[in-house]
Amino acid sequence: MIDVPLDEARTARGRRVRELPVTERPRERLALRGPGGLTAAELIGIVWGSGAAGRSATALAEEALSRHDGVTGLARASDVELERIPGVGPVRAAQLAAAFELGRRLLADWPAARWSVRSPRDVADRLVLEMGRLEREELRVVLLNTKNVVLRVATVYQGNVASSLVRIGELFRDAVRLNATGVILVHNHPSGDPSPSPEDLHLTAEALAAGRLLDIQLLDHLVVGHDAWVSLRDRGVDFDRMARSG
Repeated sequence: MIDVPLDEARTARGRRVRELPVTERPRERLALRGPGGLTAAELIGIVWGSGAAGRSATALAEEALSRHDGVTGLARASDVELERIPGVGPVRAAQLAAAFELGRRLLADWPAARWSVRSPRDVADRLVLEMGRLEREELRVVLLNTKNVVLRVATVYQGNVASSLVRIGELFRDAVRLNATGVILVHNHPSGDPSPSPEDLHLTAEALAAGRLLDIQLLDHLVVGHDAWVSLRDRGVDFDRMARSG
């Protein structure tokens, strides 16, 4: 495979990048408009830095996005799937995987001081991209203070997230240590379907009862699938009634 430097690669229309007006070149557009002003294909093209076989990096990125139904599908693609795209190969596949992983880690490590929870979407926006790709179940607990500012996101269980296997005390261990006043449970379904199961509802009921005893409020339980999520509270689950009956 022959790599072509970005300024030598031809665009999808056949012109070399260096023959384009300055305002149409990806790197110059990045400097002028910032990353938010570029298309996904242009951003990926900049990550790759060069095209191949007479095609620009942006043209390769456009084909990759088309084959995988956009950025979300591309982020979920395996190295093998990426390498099958003509012109991509193992090097570009690794560069793309590294870029997506950095994005996921940024979401996971977002400074707690800047993150407050006003709705379930505030939690989902930060965790779905990362948790939706996991191959096995994980249960995480979002710890909140009295102002609903996130103190920590703790992973408390990996494996089969069922009320019969999860120790309820583990859900509140860090909450007690950090004097959290509220928690939100988040766990994923590797199948991709975020529909709550009877076990999910039972786990929620047990956590609500334990939280009531500890004076720590369980605010919600989110179930994450592939690019989708469900809030049990938004689904109409009566948390107050479950806490009393638990």
